[in-house]
Amino acid sequence: MHICHVNLASGFSGGERQTLTLIQQQAQMGYQLTAVVNPKSPLVDELRAIPQCQIVLCPHYTRQHGRSITATCDLIHVHEGRAIYWALFQHLLHRVPYIVTRRIDNPLKKKWLSQLAYRKASALVGLSSEIVHQLEKRHPDAKLVKIPSSPVTYPVSQDKVEQINAHFRGKFLVIHAANMYAHKGFDVTIEAARLLADTSPDIQFCLLGDGKERASLEGQAQGLTNVQFMGKQTNMGDWFAAADLLVHPSYTEGLGSVILEAMTAGLPVIGARAGGIPDIIGHGVTGHLIEPGNANQLAQYIADIAQQDALRAHLIKGSHQQAAACDISQTAITYQDLYQQVITH
Repeated sequence: MHICHVNLASGFSGGERQTLTLIQQQAQMGYQLTAVVNPKSPLVDELRAIPQCQIVLCPHYTRQHGRSITATCDLIHVHEGRAIYWALFQHLLHRVPYIVTRRIDNPLKKKWLSQLAYRKASALVGLSSEIVHQLEKRHPDAKLVKIPSSPVTYPVSQDKVEQINAHFRGKFLVIHAANMYAHKGFDVTIEAARLLADTSPDIQFCLLGDGKERASLEGQAQGLTNVQFMGKQTNMGDWFAAADLLVHPSYTEGLGSVILEAMTAGLPVIGARAGGIPDIIGHGVTGHLIEPGNANQLAQYIADIAQQDALRAHLIKGSHQQAAACDISQTAITYQDLYQQVITH
């Protein structure tokens, strides 16, 4: 089977890591692979380490539409918003079928080109029930499939883990890792830290990330000694190994890949009952859920997990089971079944 993956993002965030993880797994499964990627993206260098993958550098969705790019491909797999237009043009020009994986739970755009691109797809994949719901609202007649993303694993440097542990010695370390956008709920985490500052001085919050909301959040956290802004991190494996708990109280979220990554690393997790997060956090089983924006709930659950070893062990066991169910080996087989259905249709 020859699959052409398309991701035209210029950065290297969760969606790009998911694209890479799937391509790596499919290479192990014996696929022929083509990847159409933005030349500015770090994804390019990662893909160069995969001999089975031919790389096509494409700075814009209107470029690189030669017949030869997909001449031997069975199907195009779209992984982000701009890539859907590239797949649409390739389909209209050369009749190559394509599927779309949508990772965000926002309502779909009403623009005619976007609607056409989704309508022409052979199948639409949502990472969560909420994303599938949003797809169904706009395209009720489409073939809709829910396939959760898979956790990415990161290398761990024991020296760096020990440095983090030494810096926060004696503290119960809570991390919140995301780009600092308003919908990521950092304000909720900071407010929970404020509520715990006097009653639980041994709980330390580290906010891992950067973005346009950082200055405002730093203002909100002014005077709190139990909150530290650590900036954007490239060594998440070290932080997962050093931390005691991950919180992710987003107001909206496609699925929350960082939650799955933390689960894989053996951390208990707390998320918000928003977007696709409830698909992977079963309250009291694989983690805890708060109502969006409820800092009081978040503070209480953090304190419970910090103080109750049995509860923490129970949640870690459940989170490991959830992460295993989303392993890339399972995800790749699910996608393979979908590819075969589209190809033979």
